[in-house]
Amino acid sequence: MSERADRIGDRLREIRTGLNLSLDDASKITGVSKPMLGQIERGQSAPTITTLWKIATGLKTPLSSFLQERQAEYTIIDIGKKDPITEDEGRMRTYPVFPFDPIRGMEVFLIEFDPGCHHASEKHSDGVEEVLLVLSGELHLVINGNEVVLQKDRAIRFRADVPHAYNNPCSGKCAAYNIIYYPNRERSGPGLHRFVKSCSISIIRCRKPRQHVRRNVPCMN
Repeated sequence: MSERADRIGDRLREIRTGLNLSLDDASKITGVSKPMLGQIERGQSAPTITTLWKIATGLKTPLSSFLQERQAEYTIIDIGKKDPITEDEGRMRTYPVFPFDPIRGMEVFLIEFDPGCHHASEKHSDGVEEVLLVLSGELHLVINGNEVVLQKDRAIRFRADVPHAYNNPCSGKCAAYNIIYYPNRERSGPGLHRFVKSCSISIIRCRKPRQHVRRNVPCMN
């Protein structure tokens, strides 16, 4: 078959397995037979536009995602060439490293916190998790009312479906990688745009530390 058929088949398999669906599951929700889905995934059949629309609609995936050119085997990002999103006169700088990927269900940021910066986040949707790896300085977290202090080279994974806040009450700058994982059910539903927007860094604000942050916790840097 053609290169396009191979590309569509590879993309279909990637989307289906990324959503943890068997061929039977995919057949039920798309209305396309299991044998036909299997042939498409193996590149043995080029689907008509009608069939492709049925698959895209059932998997809640844009039709164009099946027609995109094959991605490179790896991607290199030069953060120094990225334009950061800044808040509070530049005291907080957020660099989008890898944007939200609905198949992998994750997005990656590099965040720099200047001294005195505070970011309070409302709880995200159920099942959302965050991973933080501190590269330099010291980061004070408040997770559902409990304070956790992370020094350089320490990491934490926590459920982000509870109220949480990020603080730098110390005298030096803090930098950390922030990885956000979204559960499968949040990757493809009709509310995806609203969900991603509500969880995006556009809600980040820098302001003075709130009283619930225990200022008696000493900074190690």
